Amino acid sequence: MPFRDITPDELEFLVKKALELEAVDAKIIPTYQVFVEKRVVLKCRGCIGYGKKLTCPPHVPTVDEFREILKEYRYALLVKFRSPAVADEEIAKAPYKTWLDPAEPEETREKASRFWSDYFDYSKKMLLSMLELEKTAFNEGFTFAVAFVNGSCRLCEKCNVEKGICIHSNMARIPEHAVGINMKKTAAEAEMPLVFPIKGQPEPMSILLID
Repeated sequence: MPFRDITPDELEFLVKKALELEAVDAKIIPTYQVFVEKRVVLKCRGCIGYGKKLTCPPHVPTVDEFREILKEYRYALLVKFRSPAVADEEIAKAPYKTWLDPAEPEETREKASRFWSDYFDYSKKMLLSMLELEKTAFNEGFTFAVAFVNGSCRLCEKCNVEKGICIHSNMARIPEHAVGINMKKTAAEAEMPLVFPIKGQPEPMSILLID
């Protein structure tokens, strides 16, 4: 079936599948509503994992390269999940600082550590859900469907970045922000807003490009 003949309604099977995979919300949007900005990648440079994973900058397409790639897609699926991790007000306002700063009280660092442990565990489940959605789209003829994930890859304890070869290339996917997708703006435009700072359980969002 030629992609040009597809309407958003005909992609609703992916929304249904996402909800079956325990997403709390999902929506098909045109790719012109996916906002890509160079400033987003600046946040990656402040991450403790910058340059240490093959799915993160500077090992992934640049923002300009991704803009060109995005032009070749017509639709995207936004998928919102709800993590079982719980952040109280103290942790939510500074999740990395309360986890990593040795000057923080031990009790605070322990709470932050529990939050991140739960969050990272759920990230793996989200990845599997996004891969299942990618496979579902592929099997319906959308052979260029590709999933992006929320947050850096957690498949390996230590990435094989020194050798430049991903040992889980069939599963590893690029975080959306790593190529400049402004998920906050994209989600707001789709009427699926993301809330910052986190209140209670985070609701991370992932995206699937469909073609």
